[in-house]
Amino acid sequence: MLILCGILFSSMLNAQNNKIPPEFAYIDEHLDLIVLDIRYAGNHNFVGKPVIGYEKPKAILTREAIKHLKQASVYFLAKGYVFKVFDAYRPQRAVDQFIEWSKISEDTLMKSEFYPELDKKNLFALGYIATKSGHSRGSTIDLTLVDLKTGKELDMGSPYDLFNKISHHNAKGLTKIQKMNRKILKDGMRKFGFKSYAKEWWHYTVQNEPFPSTYFNFIVR
Repeated sequence: MLILCGILFSSMLNAQNNKIPPEFAYIDEHLDLIVLDIRYAGNHNFVGKPVIGYEKPKAILTREAIKHLKQASVYFLAKGYVFKVFDAYRPQRAVDQFIEWSKISEDTLMKSEFYPELDKKNLFALGYIATKSGHSRGSTIDLTLVDLKTGKELDMGSPYDLFNKISHHNAKGLTKIQKMNRKILKDGMRKFGFKSYAKEWWHYTVQNEPFPSTYFNFIVR
């Protein structure tokens, strides 16, 4: 009986530790229209399997970030676009898995799609993955735009999470339309308080994020 009580108490404690902090919320509960494609909850990502800490394909952000994202969403909806979100809050435990994955040189399952020209051990040094990710602070989001008329993503010149120079904002070799589409997303996000990341056209962070030095670890569920 004591053992069972101990297990029950431990389970309750773990559940409490993994509760979403009150300063966070689910994005789709606050935006009128949004598409979720949370890659790290499934197999279609650079490690090739569900990532630790993503129990469900949900998108969570700080309420401050959601406030800005909602304003941006209204702006883009008026122009005929809807957000598709690939990732938002990312538990530190997921980042820790990325670190361990980078050390397993023989695991190159997804190399051809996500890092065809790079050695995986260099992805951190090159700035494509971080040991402390801004995503874990809760106010960073990875997204693109979908045309409401066609239901298709705008052509941004490279797919999400392609670790390559073509994904940089100032990449060479983009077509006029691809440059324009990236600018549409970038200008709109900046208009509502987000800053971009030079090496990833899909990555945006709220300028005045509420937790600039706190890295959260609660599970996405």
